[in-house]
Amino acid sequence: MSSQTTTNGARAITRFSSLRDLSVTYEGRNENIVTRTPDISTRGMFINTSRSFPEGAVLAVQFRLARSGVQISARAEVRHCVPGVGAGVEFIEISREAVQAIEEEIGLGNEGTQENIRVPESGR
Repeated sequence: MSSQTTTNGARAITRFSSLRDLSVTYEGRNENIVTRTPDISTRGMFINTSRSFPEGAVLAVQFRLARSGVQISARAEVRHCVPGVGAGVEFIEISREAVQAIEEEIGLGNEGTQENIRVPESGR
């Protein structure tokens, strides 16, 4: 998610912090992660949790957008972790429909479409 920060420290991609029903699972493990409401963009999110993850860890995330009620499921890779605070993750697998729903939720329309995520064949 470091690609989202400009040289002056401002975020290059708009973030939104109103989600419901967030569920995070560390892939390859049988545990749900306790979280608090994160902020989200079309590229990823910052998940507030006291749990630490190594960079590169893959998480399965599910959440509902607060305004539209759209349910989102995605795979995300940990890009940085702040122990005791949370983890910044980048979506690595998410449907085009989910990205569009996030864009609409945060009011981006077609401006923030991401090009570099893998969309599973069933999501096309």
